[in-house]
Amino acid sequence: MTTRFTPARISAILPIIPKQYETEASGGITLETIRSYAETGVQCISVGALTHSAKSLDMSLKAVYS
Repeated sequence: MTTRFTPARISAILPIIPKQYETEASGGITLETIRSYAETGVQCISVGALTHSAKSLDMSLKAVYS
């Protein structure tokens, strides 16, 4: 089971993390919730929804022989 940190929990935890470490929020973050995660003060945010919802493009090179 994965436990995801809410923005409130991240805000509570960040002050105890030494400044020499970079912090990142990821997992379950969407374009609708990214602002609340950004406001916590984390340095990086990963949003998989940017690529998970993209439509694929078939770029295969198919040759037709006559």
